[in-house]
Amino acid sequence: MNATFKTDAVWFTTKGQVVIPAWLRRQFHIEDGTKAVVQATAEGILLKPVTAALIKHGRGILKRKSGDKPLAEDWAEHKKEERELEERHAR
Repeated sequence: MNATFKTDAVWFTTKGQVVIPAWLRRQFHIEDGTKAVVQATAEGILLKPVTAALIKHGRGILKRKSGDKPLAEDWAEHKKEERELEERHAR
């Protein structure tokens, strides 16, 4: 993928939401429902869309070791923690 070094402005809503400009959504293959990883960096906030191409590129990176919890159990714990955080912030 050739990165275009172009800038654009976005605004944050009161909920912290932003709209990614259409040209960036096309360039990075972001579709409705695409998830992203948000990371704090020295330069600011880094937003990495998790697309099919990224998943294909990263296959095999997270190999599980014998003795690790089953992935489904790890995922269930993660989702439970995520729901608890959302409920706390909704109050």
